[in-house]
Amino acid sequence: MDTWWLFFAVGFGAQLIDGALGMAFGLLSNTAFLAIGLPPAHASALIHTAEIFTTSASAASHIYHRNVDWRLVARLGIAGVLGAILGAWILSNVDVSAARRFVYIYLLVMGLYILWKSVRITLVARRPAGWTTLLGFGAGFLDATGGGGWGPMATSTLVGSGHAPRYSVGSVNTAEFFVTVSAATTFFAELGAVPLDHFLPLVLGGMVAAPFGGWIVKHVPARGLMTAVGCLIVLVSIFQLLRAFKII
Repeated sequence: MDTWWLFFAVGFGAQLIDGALGMAFGLLSNTAFLAIGLPPAHASALIHTAEIFTTSASAASHIYHRNVDWRLVARLGIAGVLGAILGAWILSNVDVSAARRFVYIYLLVMGLYILWKSVRITLVARRPAGWTTLLGFGAGFLDATGGGGWGPMATSTLVGSGHAPRYSVGSVNTAEFFVTVSAATTFFAELGAVPLDHFLPLVLGGMVAAPFGGWIVKHVPARGLMTAVGCLIVLVSIFQLLRAFKII
């Protein structure tokens, strides 16, 4: 029962942060699953299965609070689905751990850049540019191979380029639903049924927290969100780099 409540807390806390800041559910959940010895491919498969439920609730909250730019969702989502399918297939068949170090270095730089911009540049709602399609593909690929990464890569790049945090977070969370379904389906096709230990408390915790994310994004000032996003990216990136280089 203690473990049940632990994973309920992980799901609740991770989804609350993810819904409010556009990232963290996958990375935090993946850290917990790897800590108890679950293989990376199985951990990612389990997380993406859980995210089918949590991202649908989170997307509904953001849509209700009008935090979504549907043009951005289309660009990110379609490319993200393709990246997630490729990433899930590769993780199921190839070791890609070394490449993640470079991704986390990129995220660390983006986090520091976002913190710098949060005090210097006015944020506006922008039309999604062509490069957002490439961003969706890369973020979807990272998310599937790393058990998380869609939010950090997509949200950090959008906010860092000057997009308003409210619509960046809402659109990234909404597009994530389609990415998650694609990754989970591919993992199921490649690995078959995976152990569903700790699945229920993780999902329930995430479902309880999901409705609050949309409200937070709508009511917290943009600069405050931007600072919070930057701080979270920096902390997560440093932690993941320390793990990647086996310092911790």
